[in-house]
Amino acid sequence: MNMAENKDLYGILGVSKDASDDEIKKAYRKLSKKYHPDLNKAPDAEQKFKDVTEAYETLSDPQKRAQYDQFGSTDPNAGFGGGGFGGGQGGFDFGGGGFEDIFSSMFGGGQRQAASQPRQGEDLQYQMSLKFEEAIFGKKSTIKYSREALCKTCGGSGAKPGTSPVTCHKCHGTGSIQVTQNTPLGRMVRQQICDVCNGTGKEIKEKCETCGGSGHTTQEHEVKVSVPAGVEDGQQMRLQGQGEAGFNGGPYGDLYIIFQVQPSDIYEREGSEIYYNQPISFVQAALGDEIEVPTVHGNVKLKVPAGTQTGTNFRLKGKGAPRLRGNGNGDEHVNVKVAVPKKLNGEQKEALKKFAKASGEKPTGNGKSGFFDKFMN
Repeated sequence: MNMAENKDLYGILGVSKDASDDEIKKAYRKLSKKYHPDLNKAPDAEQKFKDVTEAYETLSDPQKRAQYDQFGSTDPNAGFGGGGFGGGQGGFDFGGGGFEDIFSSMFGGGQRQAASQPRQGEDLQYQMSLKFEEAIFGKKSTIKYSREALCKTCGGSGAKPGTSPVTCHKCHGTGSIQVTQNTPLGRMVRQQICDVCNGTGKEIKEKCETCGGSGHTTQEHEVKVSVPAGVEDGQQMRLQGQGEAGFNGGPYGDLYIIFQVQPSDIYEREGSEIYYNQPISFVQAALGDEIEVPTVHGNVKLKVPAGTQTGTNFRLKGKGAPRLRGNGNGDEHVNVKVAVPKKLNGEQKEALKKFAKASGEKPTGNGKSGFFDKFMN
């Protein structure tokens, strides 16, 4: 009985029914490593490896996947109904795909890439946390992580040093075999991954003792990273060839570093622009002043004109973050907030009353005076 007739292929690979080809491929690679009989000695590992392999063989082939999705099976007879070739109303049920599609599905159209061909290794991700200032100016760092690398003992061949893999006696190096199935339409032939070499096309007579014949070992890897100045939260950088080892002589995958930038206690940032809230007294706002304002590049002097209102914005040109894809820096935007004192001593109150009288104001002392409102609006 075909495995696809009574098992949930998507469940075996741990993916949803609308999973993309890449998601299916990644799931297969992960599970095939996990259950490979040479690496996993559990009693059920071999059967799980076969289930995963057969599930991937079906779902990675567009025609077979369509057949399975429609009929719940890859059996060429599925969908023809119980009364000969009748499908409820008589005749063939093509499922909307047309005459060519049903026969393409039955006779194995759309062959996937041979498993014995070189394949690139898995890509990896690394989360790098950066302080706010580190993201502004960049930094050099060395990171360490685990990855599947070529076995140093056998050089990735999987064979004991001094020996070499030989051509598989069953598939003759193709990585796949043909299986004949008798059906009411005649004898059907389909291809599946060779169960002797698991699709590699090679047999290892004497396995490497270090990697158990897989050609890969888990190793601690170290790489130097130059964080570019001006990087932002959520951005990523690709380091070619720093992922996991390939298969059958294929190249290493890539490493994607995803940056997580910690927020600042005093600044807000949007791209290369930085925003800062600067408190000033109402005396400074009314009479004007020259104040020091912090920036990521150091403190700078800012002239506050007389009569400055709360909410006024000043631009400090070139005092923002570096432009990641351009020249120079962005700007810092200083938003002035006029601070009104909550408590006044007697001398301050008397001075303000005189000022209010000279301005034609008549404060009542109940918080409804228009004097402070002028500074807060």
